[in-house]
Amino acid sequence: MPTLMYRRQEVVAEAVEHLSASDPVLGQLIVRVGEFTLKLDRNRFGILVRSILSQQISTKAARSIRLKLEAQTEGQGLVPAAIAQLTDAQLRSAGLSGQKVSYLRDLSTRVLDGRLDLSVLHRKADDEVIADLVQVRGIGNWTAQMFLMFCLGRLDVFPHDDLGLRSAMKELYRLPEPPKKAECLALAEPWRPYATIASWYVWRLSDLKSDPTMDASQYPV
Repeated sequence: MPTLMYRRQEVVAEAVEHLSASDPVLGQLIVRVGEFTLKLDRNRFGILVRSILSQQISTKAARSIRLKLEAQTEGQGLVPAAIAQLTDAQLRSAGLSGQKVSYLRDLSTRVLDGRLDLSVLHRKADDEVIADLVQVRGIGNWTAQMFLMFCLGRLDVFPHDDLGLRSAMKELYRLPEPPKKAECLALAEPWRPYATIASWYVWRLSDLKSDPTMDASQYPV
């Protein structure tokens, strides 16, 4: 289970070389985007919260909710105890739906009572991490994959259900419509074993159109 945490510069260089050789279309995008700037987020609970917030809404809307939620914690930040102390009314006032309130409640409770031990997940294989996380209400494969990519730094994660990624792949490969799962997996096969880095570059395609100077060093929500 290789990660971005060790030999970062060497790993990224190896990945870029591999991706450029195995997928010339992606290689051209890598040249346009430039340096791989992603930095891992060490707040494991916080990444899960942010991923839950971003489900089925725009990045801009999710960021707004996240900032309001952080303000509600009065400086404690996105940590289990702080979220657990907030009332449903406070959570709703930050912009969360009733469903997402229940998701954050379940996540906070499981972490606080020990049923979900986030501190040991880095020792587990990708499929084991996903199996642990999807026990939480509201966390599915996509949210677990975001955790693997942006928190644990796993190198070979391909979130084929991500709508933004599929939309960017449609444009990148000049497809008539966003690719379905089978086509996504086929297109991404040459990316292995660096699907995480490849996915980051493909996500950046939309940034090149909207704001080429956008900071892409952190989880976007």
